[in-house]
Amino acid sequence: MRRDVFQAIADPTRRQIINVIAGQQLNLNAVADKFDISRPAISKHIKILTECGLIVINQQGRERYCEAKLAKLNEVSDWVEQYKQFWNAKLDSLELYLDELQKKKSPKVKHKKIANRK
Repeated sequence: MRRDVFQAIADPTRRQIINVIAGQQLNLNAVADKFDISRPAISKHIKILTECGLIVINQQGRERYCEAKLAKLNEVSDWVEQYKQFWNAKLDSLELYLDELQKKKSPKVKHKKIANRK
C-alpha cells in the first residue's frame, strides 16, 4: 500500500511520535516508553511513518534508532498554503464589506461648540 504524509499526520499518536523524535534520534524502546500503548502498536505507527518517509530507521549495532525526516511535511505546508491564500482573499473581501456597512450605519455626529466658561 502506498502511503502519503497526510496519512501519517492523520493519527494523533503518529503526530506525537514525530514530536518525540524530531529533536533527537531515539531507539524503538525509548520511543515506546513514552506512550501508554503496546509496543506492537508503536511499531505499527513507526512502520507507517517510515512508509510515508517521515522517519528513517538506522541500525546501530543491535539497536534500531528512529530519525525524523521532516522535509516531507512541506507537502502538507504547500497544500495548506493554497487554501490559506483562498481564505485570506475571502476574509479580506468580507472585512471591506463590513467596513462599508459600518460606515453606512454609523450616524453622523454633530459637534457642538462649547464656550469657555471662566
